[in-house]
Amino acid sequence: MTAKAGTLKRVGVLTFFGMTVAIVASVRNIPDVAATGWTMFFYMLVATVLFALPISLMSGEYAGMFPQAGGPELWVTNGLSPRWGFVSSWLLWVQMFPGMVMVSSVIAPLAAVTIGQPELGKSSIFTLICILVGYWVVTILNLFFDMARLGGQIGVVLGLYLPVAFMVILGIAALVKVGIRSDGYLGSGSTGLLPFFSSQSLGTLAFFASIVFIFTGIEMSSVYLPRLKNSAKTYLRGIFIALAFMFLFNTLLAFVTADVVPRGTLELNNIAQAPVIILKILGLPTWFANVFAGAVLIGVIVQLSAWASGPSKTITDSARRGFYPPRLRFWKTNRFDVAPTVLLTQAVVISLFALIFILIPAVNKAFLLLVTATAIIYIVVYVLMAIGILRLRLTEPTLKRPFHMGNTRVAWAVIVVFLIAVVASSGATLWYQGWTNALIIVGITVVLSIVPLIIFWKRKPSWASDVSRKLGTDSAESTTDAEPSPGPPVSASSPL
Repeated sequence: MTAKAGTLKRVGVLTFFGMTVAIVASVRNIPDVAATGWTMFFYMLVATVLFALPISLMSGEYAGMFPQAGGPELWVTNGLSPRWGFVSSWLLWVQMFPGMVMVSSVIAPLAAVTIGQPELGKSSIFTLICILVGYWVVTILNLFFDMARLGGQIGVVLGLYLPVAFMVILGIAALVKVGIRSDGYLGSGSTGLLPFFSSQSLGTLAFFASIVFIFTGIEMSSVYLPRLKNSAKTYLRGIFIALAFMFLFNTLLAFVTADVVPRGTLELNNIAQAPVIILKILGLPTWFANVFAGAVLIGVIVQLSAWASGPSKTITDSARRGFYPPRLRFWKTNRFDVAPTVLLTQAVVISLFALIFILIPAVNKAFLLLVTATAIIYIVVYVLMAIGILRLRLTEPTLKRPFHMGNTRVAWAVIVVFLIAVVASSGATLWYQGWTNALIIVGITVVLSIVPLIIFWKRKPSWASDVSRKLGTDSAESTTDAEPSPGPPVSASSPL
């Protein structure tokens, strides 16, 4: 980024706003927000101001100090140590395991609505089959095609723009026609604006972490900092506008969904549920729902194909720097610059995680567990970033900071508020999901956090030299493999 910053076209506020929204905008968590009823405004406000804003401020300061490619791994490496940088890289990969199962689970209800059998989408067995078939198909596609290049734009159009346009236009029309429905999540007897004054409202705390999860990946917008006109002001203005838009975007779609879906029937993994009901309210032909679900299904599968290879590149780059045993061949890429062994490894582990839909037959409970586990794993990375940036304030006070959060007191305040927010959201979510789910989520997070520490401790100096030698040999024999990365990997933002 540094080398090219001077030759690239400078970016203004509106362009940067669009880049930021493109990173985090998604319809995947709209049902989670809708399930909280009127308290959605409180949760979205907390997630926006106390979670997303501090992360954006921290990331902006990091990106200004270290404009090289690398993202959170590079930042945590410089802020704390290579050990914790490696842990960050690892966690950004393994959050895919529960995360991709969660995303893949939307295939089931979309497929069911497409073929006119919506009840089939509620089956745990059908959901499991769709996850396994869907994810293995996209894995195989990534082995033989450049899916990130071929499918990215199509996936965004069908998987994001289409459902958003549908929900905004027809959803508002339905809202105008029927008003606030008494049997919906916003009707009489629903939650209040705050989650603290009734047992029903307190129960919505189970969704807190999944709403926070909406903003994961926003840190990657900071990589554009070197390209911004008047970088500090443009970054701050762009982030504020993007966060305001994300608040309105998510609450509007969730509000429409909460109004039309009867209370107690919301399907967390079914983004087609509300559109089907909206079509009935407006008296439009039901085949619109089949076409809508089919188009979104194609978009999700294409997006899934493009996402599958993103975070895996961090593992390949780490392997090329000697963090994994060479015999695993995580360093070896094909002509599409993806490592087949990494893709196959993650597909196997994701398949094992998918079995949770058998262990927990209730689809909603399994989905909520997966999205919470993914969010908390990601939060661990953010906590490491927060600690690292405070340490840099103490150890490198003279380091050039093109963008900074303010003086040391302001920085401490931002970090402390952020840490309180993530601890509160995580704790409340675990408490109100019940002990079984809480223990499973904590167990997953602890195990996946300990593994990279063991790998880092067990690594051998010979691993780096062996990989370097193998890469040199392969380069002499073929030009299809990618050259070894000279520095920390580019950290992919959450594809989920």
